[in-house]
Amino acid sequence: MFRRILIANRGEIAVRIMRTCREMNVSPVAVFSEADARALHVRMADEAYCIGPAASTQSYLNVEKIIEVAKRSKADAIHPGYGFLAENADFARAVVSADLVFIGPTPAAMEVMGSKTSARRAAIAAGAPVVPGTTEALKHFDEARELAAQFGYPIMLKAAAGGGGKGMRQVNDESDLRSSFDAAQSEAASAFGDSEIYLEKVVEKPRHIEIQVFGDNHGNYVHLGERECSIQRRHQKVIEECPSPINDPNLRERMGAAAITIARTVDYVGAGTVEFLFSDVTREFYFLEMNTRLQVEHPVTELVTGFDLVREQINVAAGAPLSFTQGDIHWGGHAIECRVYAEDPENNFFPSPGTISFLRVPNGPGIRDDNGVTQGDEVSIHYDPLISKLAAWGRTREEAIDRLRRALDEYAVGGIKTTLPFFREIVCDEEFIAAHLDTGFIPRFNERRVERRHLAGGAQTSSRRRDIAIIAAALAYNDAQRSARTSNHQQPPGKWKIAARADAVNQSRLPSPSFE
Repeated sequence: MFRRILIANRGEIAVRIMRTCREMNVSPVAVFSEADARALHVRMADEAYCIGPAASTQSYLNVEKIIEVAKRSKADAIHPGYGFLAENADFARAVVSADLVFIGPTPAAMEVMGSKTSARRAAIAAGAPVVPGTTEALKHFDEARELAAQFGYPIMLKAAAGGGGKGMRQVNDESDLRSSFDAAQSEAASAFGDSEIYLEKVVEKPRHIEIQVFGDNHGNYVHLGERECSIQRRHQKVIEECPSPINDPNLRERMGAAAITIARTVDYVGAGTVEFLFSDVTREFYFLEMNTRLQVEHPVTELVTGFDLVREQINVAAGAPLSFTQGDIHWGGHAIECRVYAEDPENNFFPSPGTISFLRVPNGPGIRDDNGVTQGDEVSIHYDPLISKLAAWGRTREEAIDRLRRALDEYAVGGIKTTLPFFREIVCDEEFIAAHLDTGFIPRFNERRVERRHLAGGAQTSSRRRDIAIIAAALAYNDAQRSARTSNHQQPPGKWKIAARADAVNQSRLPSPSFE
């Protein structure tokens, strides 16, 4: 077993990996940029090394510096987490060349599956159904125009490298193709250093379902079931579930078998995720891509299966066989995860950097919060604004939703805007509760939000009118009292006086209060 592991990442995933390292008596080593000098993952590590300025290109993407620190700290292996260099085959190759262990797949497997176009070719070779589209990167705009006309709109332009919704554009007709083509290329180059994009036919109203796979160096392969990842904004997941609410064991078996076949095709080792689009209408599924790393949403699989996927990654990288077989895997209960971002949902999820002035994290039965911040920490403008992943487990989906709703109400973050209010609305939404999910869920949900707020605004207007009427009636009553005192100040008080006041109020032309 390794004695020391360098974690080439930051934030909540670095903290998550460190916790398993501690349980395995492995010493965790952190790297950090100048902007992250006081970050939680730095404070939790046994050793921490600054690797450059805030810009990720000069720090968390600096291959030479990371390997230099790994050697200096006497680390045995490097865990890349996800994002940054996690799916960079050149980085994996450099790690191996430095006589260190890369905790992940081989560079060769990563190269094939890390490119969306070569992954599509591998899936086709494995006999898996794929979304109609190109298997090579587009050479120029004219080729994109010809192929789009051939497949028929709407089509999707996608970055050949990377993921997370970067370099992705849906094009509904030819008038938008030019601008979308240029934007996708530019974003792909900026995010992944590779401007190659390819084209796919859009599967309308699909579910996004992924299968967690695992392989070792001894030829063993398993899948740990599916995750439903259909709730997305800007093609990036924000809520994930395990298992899918479809809850179809036969579908799980077929998708799992397809995912394992694809992984075997490239001799995949370690944790990986094979992603599919699934049509609720035809019940058909299509290979989308493979993520050659640990996924952000892995906690929901861990909660339902009981396996620590990071521990398994480390053991497999150290040469051990998988600690379980397919027959050992059982799915107990239901888990749902919300990605808590420092973003403003009311401003198109625009990042909300700043200092966390107050933080109250939920707890209690079935609740897990993987976070990378504490009160007083700063959410930087330089990196992804994910601050934590809140997951709830229950014996049923209904119980998981109940627990998640309660946990979201407990969760409090001050000083910055977060996606917590947005999630509080989603978990009470009738479509979410009924599991009517697909990748277009959030746009439809936002339409329902606008409608609800419009109705609530109408109710508030009605309430304001009612309050004004009550106040006006009270003022009229007081005026009647004063008038009665002035005109009858010599008369002894009597019942007639009270009646006169009441008449004065009733005869006013103010609208009568209406209690609805």
